[in-house]
Amino acid sequence: MKLPICVFDAKNAVLCPQCEGKVDSGDLTRADVDASIILANTAKSNNDIENFTLFSCKEFDGNFVLFLAKNDIMTIRQSRTLYRLLQDQFKGKIWLVEADETDKKFIEDLFFPTKILSINSVWAPGEIQKTKAVVSGKWTPRFPIDTEKVIKIVKSARNLDIEIEFEDKR
Repeated sequence: MKLPICVFDAKNAVLCPQCEGKVDSGDLTRADVDASIILANTAKSNNDIENFTLFSCKEFDGNFVLFLAKNDIMTIRQSRTLYRLLQDQFKGKIWLVEADETDKKFIEDLFFPTKILSINSVWAPGEIQKTKAVVSGKWTPRFPIDTEKVIKIVKSARNLDIEIEFEDKR
């Protein structure tokens, strides 16, 4: 398991002076530490998690965005049981995204399993970038993804102003 903090620290839920220094300097966030501890504790009962690589975790209004390796995301998405197990460990909703990916891939990961038809960016006067994502299908009250949360996460994590539109108008 690869984590932002030492694996020993994560398993014991106590930070060594080196990791404590990274938190104090701002290199690591409290969400990085919490997510590392949660994954290490969950790995004790689930061997799939033992091979995970967590690059970082960001918290936005009770939403936890986990930046993981591509294979780890696939493992979680193929097992509803594993997803629920992880979701139950966090205080808020978890969002799984690939680390070091493009803005387009980041947005697609947030909308998984919903299909994104297109993502377009335009530059407005004053160096302002506007991004529009067109989602497959029709919006209904039962749509599984809170689009307002996605807008806030994209703005906070990538500093992009995004507009979400559905293929079929309401």
